[in-house]
Amino acid sequence: MSRARKEPNIWISLTPIVCLVVCLALVISVFGSDALNGGSQVALIIATAVCIEMSYFFCGGHWHDFERAMTDKVKDTAVSIFILLLIGSLSASWMLSGVVPSLICYGIQVIHPAVFLVCACAISAVVSITVGSSWTTIATIGIALLGIGRAEDFADCWTAGAIISGAYFGDKLSPLSDTTVLASSISGTPLFEHIRYMLLTTIPTFVITLTIFFVAGLFMGHQAPSDVTMYTEALEGSFVVSPWLLLVPVFTGYLIYRKTPSLIVLFASTVVATIVAIIAQPDVISAVGGEMDHSFKNMFRGTLVMLTSSTSTDTGHDLINSLVETRGMAGMLNTIWLIICATCFAGAMTASGMLKCFVHTIFDKLRHSRLGLVSSTVVNATTMNVITSDQYMSIVLTANMFREEYEEQGYENRLLSRSCEDGATVTSVLIPWNTCGMAQSTVLGVATIVYAPYCFFCYLSPLMSILHAAIGYKIYRKEPQK
Repeated sequence: MSRARKEPNIWISLTPIVCLVVCLALVISVFGSDALNGGSQVALIIATAVCIEMSYFFCGGHWHDFERAMTDKVKDTAVSIFILLLIGSLSASWMLSGVVPSLICYGIQVIHPAVFLVCACAISAVVSITVGSSWTTIATIGIALLGIGRAEDFADCWTAGAIISGAYFGDKLSPLSDTTVLASSISGTPLFEHIRYMLLTTIPTFVITLTIFFVAGLFMGHQAPSDVTMYTEALEGSFVVSPWLLLVPVFTGYLIYRKTPSLIVLFASTVVATIVAIIAQPDVISAVGGEMDHSFKNMFRGTLVMLTSSTSTDTGHDLINSLVETRGMAGMLNTIWLIICATCFAGAMTASGMLKCFVHTIFDKLRHSRLGLVSSTVVNATTMNVITSDQYMSIVLTANMFREEYEEQGYENRLLSRSCEDGATVTSVLIPWNTCGMAQSTVLGVATIVYAPYCFFCYLSPLMSILHAAIGYKIYRKEPQK
């Protein structure tokens, strides 16, 4: 005889979330920024089990409902998993083909004391877009820019703010960024449609940010840069740097402009960059293969290692070595693991009715208008950053909490994906106990509360998203579903 199903109340609905927060707090206190290497995933599994147990004992939940919901959620992420694997190989091929080193060399040569802050922000943005990671950008070129800023007599808070603002701008818009892929896939939005829609709020915010840094930079700094030559010489000594290599990102941009499907763009760009790597950087590929010769066997092995595994190139400088390291497909596995665990948690919360109860209780009066719905999404994403201490889980949980509401009110999925990124990705670095805040403050040697007021892009982005919702530009609504 089947048991009667009851709707959960707010206290039952909060129990799995509280459990997740407690588990994450323990994981982060032990592992710090390495929490994504397994600890966070285990915390999600434990919270999923608590959700199922609470529903089973107090609400009459049925296992087959949870199994079906979790399976459906994981199926929805299949494309994003393929995209992440391609991103791992694409970022490696762009690095070892010399595309990224060329962009860095040409970018940092334009630095001048009068425009240092705006250049630091812009260079960080370019590197972050090409690398697809704000963490890598800040830990490599960001440290170099911080040293240049000190040489030019800029306060660390201003320099760190410029670097982080640019890095997270690139992290939001790069098709190589795992947070960008995550936000688009979890909300059911095609990757490049998600990126194009984010431009409406991100570009104005970035222009305002650059203007602030430009004006501030005119009144600061007097000395000449000292680290640029070291950086460019090390890169040029290890890679062939040429403007011809920039045809690879131009080709990729053309495919994106033609609205080519994401998987095709990433695969085609990877193939082209791999061919360029073999032709332009044979010494680098042969070294990755394990032998210093250009035989077919060694070059083939080097190419496969580049696309699938971690690689390192000795440039003679430890700082630059960390910049040109690649992770390949294997480097995406922790993120894929996290996505699967997070979608299982979201599926369990959905099947139990706890997710709906939580959203309706907390945001009941706000969610019925366009401005209220977007504001609730942005605020919830930021709040989840504070509670879960992780931007990935903030994106996943917020998207799953509000997806049904957006569908019921007839709004496009791209509005949900953009609101999640505007509220989650960029604010994570402003929270001292968040993995992003801990990592960047440690890497730069500047406390989170010191640089946070100068990360203009990071706290203007959610405000711009809310303003955009108030205006209603390019926000379309269909008839609500019954």
